[in-house]
Amino acid sequence: MSKSHIINRRKFLELIGCSCSGFFLTSCATVPITERKQLTLYPESVINRQAAKAYENFKKKSKSKLITSGSDLNSIIKIGEKIENSVTSFFNQKNETDPTENFQWEYILVDNKKIKNAWCMPGGKIAVFSGILDVAKNEDGLAAIMGHEIAHAVAKHSVERMSQAMAVNVGTQVADIFLGGTINRTRNTVGRATGMDIFQLGIMNPFGRKQETEADYLGLIFSSLSGFNIKESVKLWERMKEANKGKEPPQFLSTHPSSSKRIENLEGWINKIIIEYPPIKT
Repeated sequence: MSKSHIINRRKFLELIGCSCSGFFLTSCATVPITERKQLTLYPESVINRQAAKAYENFKKKSKSKLITSGSDLNSIIKIGEKIENSVTSFFNQKNETDPTENFQWEYILVDNKKIKNAWCMPGGKIAVFSGILDVAKNEDGLAAIMGHEIAHAVAKHSVERMSQAMAVNVGTQVADIFLGGTINRTRNTVGRATGMDIFQLGIMNPFGRKQETEADYLGLIFSSLSGFNIKESVKLWERMKEANKGKEPPQFLSTHPSSSKRIENLEGWINKIIIEYPPIKT
């Protein structure tokens, strides 16, 4: 290999490194309250528009299963609006930007007893499946669930996940150019032998668990600010653990913390959050 080729390659590496570093550094944001730094390569407005479109499509496909009236839907809307108002009031009273100021809140209840789940898309588009209501048991339990899901949207976790995936993909491609494809060969070899993606196990799964833990923490805060009994969150996850008995994968294979770990975390946070984030006047 010629000396000029080595110099050119070195200059190219420096150029790529500086460009990527500068781009990533200027694309950092901070999660509200936890103040964790996060990568945000995608505009939130774009993600919110995509989420709103996906939400409309989901509603159309689920039209026959949507519960459009009744006490369960009323509870979901009431809890959601309490959390909406509490989050906005909290940040306004601190003279900080309200992370939900561009949200277009919406709530639906899907009649599906088999699915014990709820989610909140970017921009405040929320769906609750009827199966989770049996686990929630009461409004405090439901508030813990909805607070957690809303926390994902407030913390811009979807934006961060897409940005993280992009950063890993770009970084791997650039590195592989100069490693002769070693990374992808290793990834493919391990994948064929084990059926597992080493990037998923080593990067994305731990990253997902970090986000889930952050959403648990922020969700407790939002529930407390809204006047709900956050001690019910521990009972909720005890019920969830029982409902998922024998179905949870080992934690290292999962993007979510185990139910036992979540319970441990919640028990460690509750008393402090009750004192530091009491119900707020809206």
